[in-house]
Amino acid sequence: RAHPTLIEDIRVSYHGSLMPLKNVASITAPDVQLLIVQPWDLELIGEIEKAIATAPLGLTPNNDGTVIRIQLPRMTSARRDELLKLIGKKAEEARIAVRNVRKEIHNLIRDSEKGKKVSEDLSRRLQDSLQKATDKVIASVDTITTKKEEELKLL
Repeated sequence: RAHPTLIEDIRVSYHGSLMPLKNVASITAPDVQLLIVQPWDLELIGEIEKAIATAPLGLTPNNDGTVIRIQLPRMTSARRDELLKLIGKKAEEARIAVRNVRKEIHNLIRDSEKGKKVSEDLSRRLQDSLQKATDKVIASVDTITTKKEEELKLL
């Protein structure tokens, strides 16, 4: 289904900096297979169209001068497989990001213990809490991924 969150984070060049699409235009989904992007500054319409076309989503924007219409393709088995791969890729990126944060915090705890800023017992408790929080977030990512995959398989 067409939903504004599908494209809202696409980066658009705006006065020399990259901005999320949701910050430079309104995005609506009037139909289940149609997204409409209405830029707040009409000079941006070409940049927005280019950003959507080059995004790795396989969408083709149609510019009529004031709004951009994006007709989502019918769901085929090939498109479904492509989207399932994209979901898996995004989920793995999220897991990696969580692990990187865990590693940074773990290093801070270890350095604090070596510098005698925290006791060994407190360091152990902090590391255990960190691992539990990490496991909880990764489980949440897995749950969301599974839910999205199931939704996609129903289409």
